[in-house]
Amino acid sequence: MLFRIIEILFPMFAVVVAGYICARRTSINMGPINKLNLDYFAPALVFASLVNMPLGIKQVNLISASLIAVILPGLLMAGVCHIYRLDLKIWVPPHMFRNSGNLAIPLFVYTFGEMVKSDAVLLMVVSTCLQMTLGLFIISGVNKQGIKQLLKMPIMYATVLALTLNLAHVDIWKPVLEAANLLGESAIPLMLFSLGTQLVYLNRSGLKIGLISTLTSLLTGAITFTVIQFFIPLAHIQLQMMVLFTMLPPAVMNYLFAERYKLDGPAVAAMVLYGNFLSLFTMPILLWFAFTVL
Repeated sequence: MLFRIIEILFPMFAVVVAGYICARRTSINMGPINKLNLDYFAPALVFASLVNMPLGIKQVNLISASLIAVILPGLLMAGVCHIYRLDLKIWVPPHMFRNSGNLAIPLFVYTFGEMVKSDAVLLMVVSTCLQMTLGLFIISGVNKQGIKQLLKMPIMYATVLALTLNLAHVDIWKPVLEAANLLGESAIPLMLFSLGTQLVYLNRSGLKIGLISTLTSLLTGAITFTVIQFFIPLAHIQLQMMVLFTMLPPAVMNYLFAERYKLDGPAVAAMVLYGNFLSLFTMPILLWFAFTVL
């Protein structure tokens, strides 16, 4: 089992380390590359994954589970914030909106194979939609900015188009699907490489808040997974995926929103960076649990 876990994680961590080394040795600017990934490669990945995905009760249950996986940790963390008088706007979003793109999709594909790619993409889409709406509402109150940003994202158009064609049972011309697959395959290594470049910004000043956030994230995630396991009927492989999904580290978007709305940017950055760094140690444990206990 240990060797199997190493086989799963080694290719991912190798690409993450390559990104880290590149960022340490060069002045690479990942901004334009990340924009390309968000605007072209990731939408192609979404389209290719969802357009032929079988739609049925399994997907309905998975969407229900993903909604719980995002919302329940936020409610739990809101209670913690009330008890310890923490700033809800700073602490709640990183516990809700986790790294469902850069880390989750490669993790699911390398762990369970290409057959789960559609489910992994579906989880990412649900999380992204909630972050652009509910997430912005938590940070800034009622406004139209979240909807406007959501409508500007090519990934949303790719989702709507793919699901529309899927539900209409439209057969996609094979060369078009192959082109989408070719573009989409570029997204996964770029996600991991980009994650590696972010780790260069780790510093000791954020260690305490990063450790506390990681522990609370794992705790709220574990409670959430228990609720999902008892109340949402999922296929066995989807249940294994939810072990990982509910305890992913925070998404980088949490830091970008904190900066934009003039919250405590360094604190959120510490949660994101240390959470993702510590996933190097937590993911093997979660994989062991998913394979041996469930």
